[in-house]
Amino acid sequence: MLCRILAATGVAGIPDSHFHSPSVSKWMGYYDLKPDSTKSEKDFLVEIFREARIRGTGNTGMFGLRLQRHSFDFFMEKLQVLVPGCASERERIQNVFGRTLFIHLTRQNKLEQAISYVKASQTGLWHKAPNGQELERVSEPQAPVYDAKAIQRHLTELGNMDKSWSAWFAKEQLVPLRINYEDLSDDPIAIAGVILEYLGLDKRLVIGVERPVAKLADATNRQWANRYRAENGY
Repeated sequence: MLCRILAATGVAGIPDSHFHSPSVSKWMGYYDLKPDSTKSEKDFLVEIFREARIRGTGNTGMFGLRLQRHSFDFFMEKLQVLVPGCASERERIQNVFGRTLFIHLTRQNKLEQAISYVKASQTGLWHKAPNGQELERVSEPQAPVYDAKAIQRHLTELGNMDKSWSAWFAKEQLVPLRINYEDLSDDPIAIAGVILEYLGLDKRLVIGVERPVAKLADATNRQWANRYRAENGY
């Protein structure tokens, strides 16, 4: 949602999950790059990151990148291949992408987040537009089924991810712009304006941008949350 709003302003790049999968071959496929035995891994990484910069910048001069924790370590390993010899990972990132605003988006209500993930994984529907049109579906429609073990497993993963991010920011001596998902969900346009302001851009450019996605949480989510709390003392 946030990436779409920032892209719609026309000044903040075209933010996306360019390195979502921890796989160089998948990165190559995403950018339509063909295998070539005469090239080294570094050669391919140069091409991959060049294409990512082109797609993620558009005509704005600003590059936007969304990274999730599960692929971050692999991303940094490959960045080290591309740019060895840096004193820190923060320096390595800025060596490749230039001056960087680090944003940490997290959700305070981890139970609701875990339930949303489990439900989306089951139904195959991840995003829909405000008018109800499906924007991202990865499988045929399936009815959601309450699964306490899956919810617990993802709760643990989410907690570990937050700890890992906090540890990395501390190690790199970074104070990111912190955004709560709850605030973003309540008023995504205002949050996008805050980010533009931190980037030194005109926050008024978000005026008129429409909310690109609708909330998927419904009565099923609430029922699962109430049941999980009752059964697990959460």
